[in-house]
Amino acid sequence: MPNPKGNPQNLKPIQSDRDKPLSEYIHLRVTKEMKDEVQQKDNPPEFCRRAIQEALDKDKKENP
Repeated sequence: MPNPKGNPQNLKPIQSDRDKPLSEYIHLRVTKEMKDEVQQKDNPPEFCRRAIQEALDKDKKENP
């Protein structure tokens, strides 16, 4: 019978080696094709974060 409280490993907070914590959420709509492509990446959340950061950096250079 499975433990109703879950696996004790899952109850521990996730440790991160980032300078700043990932504490905020962004929800956005994309096409099914975009979603399928992103989900095929090795680490989809990190891929999205990196793509957004690259776009923000490019925008800063173009519009100081």
